[in-house]
Amino acid sequence: MSNKRQSILNKCVNFAQSHLPQACFLCGGRVVGKLLCPGCNADLPRLPDACCPQCSLPSPGGEICGACLTHPPAFARTLAVYAYAFPLDALVQQCKYAGATSLTAFFAEQMALRVTPESRLDFLLPMPLHPTRLAHRGFNQAAEIARRLSPLVGIPWRPDACQRLRDTPAQAGLDLKTRQRNLRGAFACDLDLGGKRVALIDDVMTSGSSLNELAGMVRKAGAVEIQAWVLARTL
Repeated sequence: MSNKRQSILNKCVNFAQSHLPQACFLCGGRVVGKLLCPGCNADLPRLPDACCPQCSLPSPGGEICGACLTHPPAFARTLAVYAYAFPLDALVQQCKYAGATSLTAFFAEQMALRVTPESRLDFLLPMPLHPTRLAHRGFNQAAEIARRLSPLVGIPWRPDACQRLRDTPAQAGLDLKTRQRNLRGAFACDLDLGGKRVALIDDVMTSGSSLNELAGMVRKAGAVEIQAWVLARTL
């Protein structure tokens, strides 16, 4: 499906979801103006409040975890809403692999609820896809989330600031060291970010290797503060 046709279809879907009775995306129950019924929304696996501020893994008292103290990531803070577990993982997979891009509006809304007024940043930078993968999928889910999140939080997004130079193999099933080797030299950032504070946007953080590698490139471009904002964190 072409990007233009996909865009028109998404607009039609968004209109229908806002004005007509729908089936809940997960259970099929009747709902109007929402993707999920109240029960399914309540079942989504929200992260606990006590999480490491740098990587968003659960941490006693919300202190910085031992892993981040030993090997600090290139980003200063992680904002995450959910654990990447059922049934949230089903929504992410439907969005990514079944073309349900209308879900990105819901994802952005949930992320916006976690953004605090003091999060005064200059740009939102979506995790880039390699052109080959973008052509195959037809859209970049991180860019769609960033596009919808931008007006909700009042922070401009820059869709072309970062590029993926290599179409790296899938990260799933790889150990941490292999993930890191897999991503070396995979990203570039052409935008002058001198003195800027930015958030990197993605759907899921697993080990954090991709976001960490991208953050390193963004740091080289001059950013003085880098945060990672994701919908879900793998525990």
